[in-house]
Amino acid sequence: MPLERAIMIKIKNSEEIGAMRRVGRITADILAEICAAVEVGVSTWDLDQIAVRATKARNAIGACYNYPGRLKPFPAYVCTSVNDEVVHGIPSKTRKIQSGDIVSLDFVAEYEGFMGDSTRTVAVGEVPDDVKKLLDVTERALYAGIDQAVEGNRLGDISFAIQCCAEEAGLGIVRELVGHGIGKEMHEAPRIPNYGKKGTGPVLKAGMTFAIEPMFMLGREEIAIDGDGWTIRTADGKYAAHFEHTVLVTKDAPEILTRYGVAP
Repeated sequence: MPLERAIMIKIKNSEEIGAMRRVGRITADILAEICAAVEVGVSTWDLDQIAVRATKARNAIGACYNYPGRLKPFPAYVCTSVNDEVVHGIPSKTRKIQSGDIVSLDFVAEYEGFMGDSTRTVAVGEVPDDVKKLLDVTERALYAGIDQAVEGNRLGDISFAIQCCAEEAGLGIVRELVGHGIGKEMHEAPRIPNYGKKGTGPVLKAGMTFAIEPMFMLGREEIAIDGDGWTIRTADGKYAAHFEHTVLVTKDAPEILTRYGVAP
């Protein structure tokens, strides 16, 4: 059976889309609050505590907390990944942010039974030009992928657009980690790689909701997992960046459900 027919991608009805919009707004607001607190001397544990308070204040749930893992459940509300850490960094009281760091903050909220997922990578103080380029291109790739999330396109169009951004800039792609469908579950079908062929994969339909999340690196395309079973970092120790939005496929322009700074 062709892959396009084998993948069952959930299509949300109007009521479910309304819930996705509400959780997307909450996710965006909480992530903005966390990002605004990133400064020299703040610990990654401090950032997680902001996430805890902000989530509870909105009567939401931090979906990352206690998420099952290879060795143990994830012990925090927000993934805080610094410099060469790609994703799933565990907050720590002893990990203090320094000038020149970049910090990727990956947060998932649950509200009314639906999930919102978003990530931003924040530069602290002055960073080298190649690191600035890494952040700029990774964020641009996110929006290039989002632009393809319209009815009638194919899933591979999203992946191809992201890949083109990385290759044109000479950056590496984290190939083992992918975007995904999202809704009542944090991870739903389909998997959305950050590389692929244009015009391939399932046809996109209005009502599908995706977490699109390019992860690029300055060095070679290899990753390693720390002994904690969660933290994934670049194998060569070079910096990595990660940007993500939860997106609704429509018949016209895609709708970014976790867009920053947009009133409900």
